[in-house]
Amino acid sequence: MNELKSRLNSLKLAGMSGALETRNEYALANKLSYTEFLELLIEDETANRTSNSYRRRLSSSRLNVGKTISAYEFVHQPELDKKKIMDIASCRFIHDRKNVIFMGNPGVGKTHLANALGLEALKQGFKVQMVSASSLIDRLHASRMDGTHKNLLKTFCETDLLIIDELGFKKINQGCIDEFFEVISQRYENGATIITTNRNFEEWGHIFGDAVLASAIIDRLVHHAYIVKINGQSYRIKDHVKNGELERKGGKQMTQAGEK
Repeated sequence: MNELKSRLNSLKLAGMSGALETRNEYALANKLSYTEFLELLIEDETANRTSNSYRRRLSSSRLNVGKTISAYEFVHQPELDKKKIMDIASCRFIHDRKNVIFMGNPGVGKTHLANALGLEALKQGFKVQMVSASSLIDRLHASRMDGTHKNLLKTFCETDLLIIDELGFKKINQGCIDEFFEVISQRYENGATIITTNRNFEEWGHIFGDAVLASAIIDRLVHHAYIVKINGQSYRIKDHVKNGELERKGGKQMTQAGEK
């Protein structure tokens, strides 16, 4: 048995090797045929490889495993179309190489939903990368100095789903705008992209400092895209609003201001 396990391991069949003894006992007890025994071992190998693949893709994705679709409280954003979000979560948009753009004020749950879609994509076997807009640009810009630019650009451009978070929180350095445009341009109709932003499209010219380039980026992103606008209150302060803490604090501050 040990020699057989050693041979399986040398052939990189770790799933079969790990299950061999248990499956052998099961096969003897249930008088399985050689074919049935082999089918069980192949199932174990397939399951092991699928599990390992998921772990590797999750590790490199930089996704938060806690921010799932089921953990998002849609009740806090009553204007958000849950049916539409669940339809997008089927990940057909990745097959179709479409984009998803979440727009809304800080704290409404844009990042949570983008992250949740990324986790759903991982379950379906897709490769996912999540990165903030500023980090994406900084990493690409820095990679030009150490000779890793080509490989890093390939990673961002060829992943099945690229999630670019927090576009608009920082104005992009004029010397780095081309980095962002290059990623969007290469992914256009070749890969699915999710963008989260707190700015309307009319303000993107200010973000990039170049109205023409901003228009070119928007054009490529929205050509095949689902645009989801979230207009509710901040998701992060929902518990404080529920308990009336903000109203109490606000009232106290107003009283203090009146006294002054």
